[in-house]
Amino acid sequence: MAKPKVLVTWPYLFPEADELLRKETEATYHRVERPITRQELMEAIADKEGLLCMLFDRIDAEVMDAALKLKVISNLGVGLDNIDIEAATQRGIVVTHTPGVLTEATADLGWALLMATARLIPQAHNFTVEGKFKGLRYHLFLGKDLVGKTLGIYGMGRIGTALARRAKGFKMRVIYHNRHPNPQGEEITGARYVSFQELLRESDFLVIVAPLTPETQGRFGIEEFSQMKRDAILINIGRGAIVRERELVEALKGGLIWGAGLDVYEREPEIERELLELDRVVLLPHIGSATVETRTAMALMAVRDLVRVLKGEKPQHSPNWDKIRG
Repeated sequence: MAKPKVLVTWPYLFPEADELLRKETEATYHRVERPITRQELMEAIADKEGLLCMLFDRIDAEVMDAALKLKVISNLGVGLDNIDIEAATQRGIVVTHTPGVLTEATADLGWALLMATARLIPQAHNFTVEGKFKGLRYHLFLGKDLVGKTLGIYGMGRIGTALARRAKGFKMRVIYHNRHPNPQGEEITGARYVSFQELLRESDFLVIVAPLTPETQGRFGIEEFSQMKRDAILINIGRGAIVRERELVEALKGGLIWGAGLDVYEREPEIERELLELDRVVLLPHIGSATVETRTAMALMAVRDLVRVLKGEKPQHSPNWDKIRG
């Protein structure tokens, strides 16, 4: 019996995931270590029953219509804003993703970015390796304390709760704003639900962890920054388009907030040019879940759910399985 044909939009995953995929399917991998182009995707997917894609691949109705045999789209990531789920559901195509498995790694990265921004770690590192360190200088790279400060979290889901758990070690007060209160998260962390305006006013460190939705897109702009503390630090490990980068530059240059740390970008991979030039900004290349253990687990989860659907079985993580098969 012929194995189902699957397209993977990257040249490789991880050994365990690649082995499983090749065992269960006839897998074709994108050959070049760069995002697959629109034309390449449209041509490669024509005869495929399965698609394993990355967060930067835009999978819309046009792509789906170019793949008349397509049964499943497995997204290697927790977010789904790159996939038109409604279009997939209309065409009977199951969508899967990888929630949960990246929670702790992303929360760790959020804290690393927060601390690096607060203590100007990358700037101090560059200063040292460039040979500029000539001995202790009392006012060199003065940053911000964390202990006893207020941590604000925008988006209190799995990752937001994990972030809040870590705040206990710094004796921080934790507040959050979410679409709805999260009683379980509050019980675990001691965090307190507040209005969006109070989140802006009270946070010393404000971490964005929310998904991208019509309500969150562009939510942080100059109006919001003007309501924050002048010595506040903004961290974004959620989705880049939640922050208006041009207005963030204005806020930083105008002293509306003290600093910012970003792992995601409004027009990724493009970054607002002036952000690259500001002293109190730390920029990372979207590495929130980038640990060997986590990325391996994500790849295995994506492959297993893809295989399950191709076998007619229910996947573990799908936003539309019940609508299609229920």
